[in-house]
Amino acid sequence: MSLLATAGVNYSARMARAELLASRHPFAREILSFYLHLANFQKEFYERLPKIWGKRPIVPADGNLRSELHISILLEPLARFLSLVEAHGPAPLAAQAQRFRVQGDVAWAAALHEFWNVGLLETRNPASPEGASASLLQEFLSRAFLQPYAEFIAGAMLPPISAMTDCRCPRCKSLPLLGVLRPEGDGGKKFLQCSLCAHEWDFLRILCAHCGETREEKLSVHTADQFPHIRIETCDTCKHLLRTIDLTKDGNAVPMVDDLAMIPLTLWAEERGYQRIQENLLGT
Repeated sequence: MSLLATAGVNYSARMARAELLASRHPFAREILSFYLHLANFQKEFYERLPKIWGKRPIVPADGNLRSELHISILLEPLARFLSLVEAHGPAPLAAQAQRFRVQGDVAWAAALHEFWNVGLLETRNPASPEGASASLLQEFLSRAFLQPYAEFIAGAMLPPISAMTDCRCPRCKSLPLLGVLRPEGDGGKKFLQCSLCAHEWDFLRILCAHCGETREEKLSVHTADQFPHIRIETCDTCKHLLRTIDLTKDGNAVPMVDDLAMIPLTLWAEERGYQRIQENLLGT
């Protein structure tokens, strides 16, 4: 069980890349330092899952990654996770973690079920800016905590059948976090990477991953000299962007970690009115 479920997930590589990028990019050092605390927790949680899962099958009977939530094994590690965020997170996030921590098991179970059942599948619109802010912070806590749990289940599943036009993860129906260009032949083959379970699936090069736009005059690719292996793919139909990590230009990049360090590119997009299809864990 453990060999099957852990194949392909390397938290140590993510952490080593974060340390390297923090040394290269002083502007990203603080955010990457916090990420290292998160990744260390995620790694330990992920590695414990085969031992604490029990005899229950890893893959849900209906093949839907998000159809079940094994809540009994989640509450104890969630308490540790909230304490970690409270100790090391940015002030607003630390305060939200503290408020959530004191609510106890019943509230924790309800929040995790809500994210698992709804989560990134639909847009929620709280009535006030304060409510919107609290909702985003709560979503971060649930998503960061459940990510290794989702990766564990995904690692035990057979490869899904998906079309190259799917804009949602074929395993868990979450939004894509990134594009990834992996070397193939004389060029690169494009994949989308899931924002929850980190599954990658084939995707067409000329297609908006948010609205499905195919007209080339509406789709643009932007790069910055400071980050030559990062592509910003924008759509002027829906005003969304996809950040794509080009491994043909830097084969040592770890897509989800390199993405965290790209703070200047977030400012560039905001100034031009584009928004990400799905923000990364730290909103950078």
